[in-house]
Amino acid sequence: MRLALVIPNYNHSDAMFATLERLAPLGLPVFVINDGSNDHTRHVLQQLAQQYAWVTLLHHPYNRGKGAAVMTGLRAAYRAGFTHALQVDADGQHNLDDIPAMIALARANPEAVISGLPQYDASIPKGRLYGRYITHFWVWVETLSFDIQDSMCGFRIYPLAATEALFQEESLGERMDFDIEVLVRLFWRRTPVLHLPTRVIYPEGGISHFQGLQDNLRISWLHTRLFFGMLKRLPRLLSHRPEHHWASIGERGSYWGIRLLAASYRLGGHWLCRAIMYPVIGYFFLTGSAARQASQQFLNKVLAQDPKHPQLQPKVRWYHSFKHFIQFGNAALDRIDAWCQRSGMEQVDFPERQSLLDRLNSGKGAILLASHLGNPELCRAISVNQRKVTVNVLVMTANAANFNRVLKQLNPDSDLNLIHINELDPSTSVMLADKVAAGELVVIAADRTPAGNQSRITMAPFFDDEAAFPQGPFILAGLLDCPVYLMFCLKEEGRYRVFVEPFADSLKLPRKERASGIEQAVKRYASRLEHYARRQPMQWFNFFDFWQQHKTADDRSQDRHTHE
Repeated sequence: MRLALVIPNYNHSDAMFATLERLAPLGLPVFVINDGSNDHTRHVLQQLAQQYAWVTLLHHPYNRGKGAAVMTGLRAAYRAGFTHALQVDADGQHNLDDIPAMIALARANPEAVISGLPQYDASIPKGRLYGRYITHFWVWVETLSFDIQDSMCGFRIYPLAATEALFQEESLGERMDFDIEVLVRLFWRRTPVLHLPTRVIYPEGGISHFQGLQDNLRISWLHTRLFFGMLKRLPRLLSHRPEHHWASIGERGSYWGIRLLAASYRLGGHWLCRAIMYPVIGYFFLTGSAARQASQQFLNKVLAQDPKHPQLQPKVRWYHSFKHFIQFGNAALDRIDAWCQRSGMEQVDFPERQSLLDRLNSGKGAILLASHLGNPELCRAISVNQRKVTVNVLVMTANAANFNRVLKQLNPDSDLNLIHINELDPSTSVMLADKVAAGELVVIAADRTPAGNQSRITMAPFFDDEAAFPQGPFILAGLLDCPVYLMFCLKEEGRYRVFVEPFADSLKLPRKERASGIEQAVKRYASRLEHYARRQPMQWFNFFDFWQQHKTADDRSQDRHTHE
């Protein structure tokens, strides 16, 4: 990835020096676009371009608008051979400390637009804040998706090849409507949009070029055009979503939407919550084409191995996939029941409970390797509640942060400790070693690969194909040098059954045997996961293309050709 910065400027002379000073340590080329500024600003920009060799100054002879300035900068960066460009405003609104995190996310997802997700303080004018929510609503309608969480933030990394292709084929607005339109049209062209929370301020005495009446009319006209553009693209929008790594797929459903679900649970319990949830699942089923396709792909793989599987007769159709979605919703409600301790031990069969308790009674903890099959959350919350045992659950991304946050509010006294991490690093190992030594359990799902470190994976046979599994959980288990168990919790005939299998007394191995030992451990895990997934395929809750995550473009093309 070759990255440059793009800064549009119209009469922002005071903040430019400080902005460039903050950007200098990054060592990145900067394209500054003078969008017809006054003489004073033009002279300041010329002096700065002479002072900093890494600054390229471009001029518009008259003020064309922010969008036009950004397009000029992006196209100049593309012609200069850069693959990506980071757009930064010149007025000091953006938190430049977040740039390294944005770059890291762009490196992990080079085909995506990386956009800031503003976290405002009290300095934002209320009219601007409320206006953004109106735009959010229309963008969700125009894309039939919640993927674009904020379309007005001017703090973004653009993939330049996709952006240049758009500029060559479409005429975009050149003023304050640009930020919205370019994001929606890139999304229509199947470019993923990812967000990174970032603090945004409105500096005291700052200059705003937002023209209330004119720009609001432009944006209103833009939404009218985009809405009818969406209607023309409706079949394509419903049939396809951009592909990207599972960890970058945002949690579908806002925090307040999940809070509403929790409130209904408090008010009317399981059944009121179910009545509200089913229409929501129906909406996600209709609009989530990628998840539907992943569901049918997996169910077809199960049927290929077991042609007489009773849950998939006579062949996999759309209603099997819909039932798959419904099972996921039911599992979420059971998870809430368990967290709030409304489900008793009589609803769960756990024949191996005593062997696990015997291990914990010895004073040391253990690792439980779980998965996104069934409802491991249920047995985490209640399977060992005969005695106070702290269960630490590693959550590898913030995908389900909203759901977990609401669960914690429903029962603050739970002995379940959710630990959000981005990757397994030495500091994580030290922290978990202390917990194991204190007799606590550590639960980690071992069926999803990390987004940021694609090299630490092992390909293992899984349903007559090769799938990528993470090495991290197995490396961690070796570092902690403690017993390792496999854990699956499946619902059968109206009851949950917890399966706990001893996996290894320890995965700590001599250095020479470590690589082969991890590979064998991963393949054993994949084999057992396949066994239980075949048993209850409707309880497999990985709604993304599990087998395609680490294939090359040539591999994927060959797969499509073979399928056709």
